Amino acid sequence: MTRQFDKSRLPSRHVSVGPERAPQRSYYYAMGMTEEEIARPFVAVVSAGNDSAPCNTTLDFQADICREGVIGNGGTPRRFNTITVTDGIAMGHQGMKSSLVSREVIADSVELSMRGHCYDAIVGFAGCDKSLPGMMMAMLRLNVPSIFVYGGSILPGRYHDRDLTVQDVFEVVGRYSAGACPLSELTAIEKAACPGHGACGGQFTANTMACVGEAIGLSLPNSNMAPAPYKSREEIARAAGRQVMELLAANLRPRDICTRAAFENAARVVAATGGSTNGALHLPAMAHECGIDFDLFDVAEIFKSTPYIADLKPGGNYVAKDMHDAGGVYMVMKTLLAGGFLDGNPMTVTGRTLGENIEAITWNPDQKVIHDVKTPLSPTGGVVGLKGSLAPEGAIVKVAGMHKLSFRGPARVFECEEDAFAAVEARAIADGCVIVIRNEGPKGGPGMREMLATTAALYGQGMGEKVALITDGRFSGATRGFCIGHVGPEAADGGPIALVRDGDLIAIDAEAGTIELEVADAELAARRKTWSPRGHDYNSGALWRYAQNVGPACKGAVTHPGARTETHVFADI
Repeated sequence: MTRQFDKSRLPSRHVSVGPERAPQRSYYYAMGMTEEEIARPFVAVVSAGNDSAPCNTTLDFQADICREGVIGNGGTPRRFNTITVTDGIAMGHQGMKSSLVSREVIADSVELSMRGHCYDAIVGFAGCDKSLPGMMMAMLRLNVPSIFVYGGSILPGRYHDRDLTVQDVFEVVGRYSAGACPLSELTAIEKAACPGHGACGGQFTANTMACVGEAIGLSLPNSNMAPAPYKSREEIARAAGRQVMELLAANLRPRDICTRAAFENAARVVAATGGSTNGALHLPAMAHECGIDFDLFDVAEIFKSTPYIADLKPGGNYVAKDMHDAGGVYMVMKTLLAGGFLDGNPMTVTGRTLGENIEAITWNPDQKVIHDVKTPLSPTGGVVGLKGSLAPEGAIVKVAGMHKLSFRGPARVFECEEDAFAAVEARAIADGCVIVIRNEGPKGGPGMREMLATTAALYGQGMGEKVALITDGRFSGATRGFCIGHVGPEAADGGPIALVRDGDLIAIDAEAGTIELEVADAELAARRKTWSPRGHDYNSGALWRYAQNVGPACKGAVTHPGARTETHVFADI
């Protein structure tokens, strides 16, 4: 027997219960729904599926499988789709300005469809970078019972008996421009790197935020690391549909799950896996939807005291499939909890605490991907926060796999990514310099572009360890090398990065967590008197609107006041 639900307190009563709702019910009958189906709770099955990139191509199929679980446990599924902007395709040109903006559009579009149609719960499917936090932000904002499902990673490509990810394609561009490989090798790698469906295989932003989904309690245990082509993804989707009905029956909501302790757990997992620096942007944004203060500095403090234990690309040797085979996110959390680095008390979508879920996991001593916290790859996290005279509002750098943790050199300043990339392509970057790319922040870009094309080209030329790169924009989770992003205040807000000139000495120390501009205060004050914000070409449309509303990167680059100003929550309408 399926569950029976009383809709008298659910949002869907506003569109399905009582004689006055006959017009709405007539639409449901037009779609072939029965009286019994209309009487059940309405569950939104939200998919970010599309044909834009392999990250998203299986999501609609998985979402349709999820319907079976919803129906089998007493609900009526109502599927709708949202957008994605796929970073691997948007990278290296003006299209990347749309990427971070899409996170807000995804969250807003899910919110609007939920509000307009009065759905009672959400199962959300996402596959590419910004669609993951965007989907979870909507769940936290609406606070209806919700489960997040990642569509799964791509399997690794193979070339000359080694695994490939899309990072290798970006880096071979640099090797080719340096004359270090023939065009035939570039072509062979581009054709082999991405063998099928799924999101980028390394511990880049998508897999980082998939780990967050499990660590923060919004995803079913060990569900997100299963690669997209695996048959097991069908049962994961079906199980999510069944379980969301259990959450609805228990009235267990996302904000009951995503407490301050849960956000701290999620930050631990980002650091322990050498995850993307974008985790330090998305976690504050998600916390903002709950009314929890959790900014870049909170994240950085946790990163500082977390051991780096998962040997994953780009800093390490393995990909998401290998992590899945080794035991998944819960294997990482098993040793973190045993070492006292996690709080086992937060609730999860299983209806049990994180600690209770972890108890069911047996440590696998035979795998090589996930190290015990007693024998970490390094004693502190794979991601580090920085603060200093160049970045009073903080900055972030991924140090996983890096050998040198300090750098000092003269600035080479560029006003946008295109100018910097052109200089890299022309081999016009000197060893020992600190490349500064500004006016790429949330407001100044607008859109806070990622810089993978530039950083990968540097690495491909053999310059990755010989220069540092600083920006008020972002870096891809696939970036490696001494690359510091999220510098705040951004140039558009008159932060110190706006005042840097060619030749200024910049000192970075990732061990001490500092980033200093070695220029006298009096000189900076004189420069400020002649400074004015740089204009951009986006003076209408979505990017203009984003630039008017977006806040600083250290608080997640959010565009609305958040839960602290709420007078009601959608779930209680």
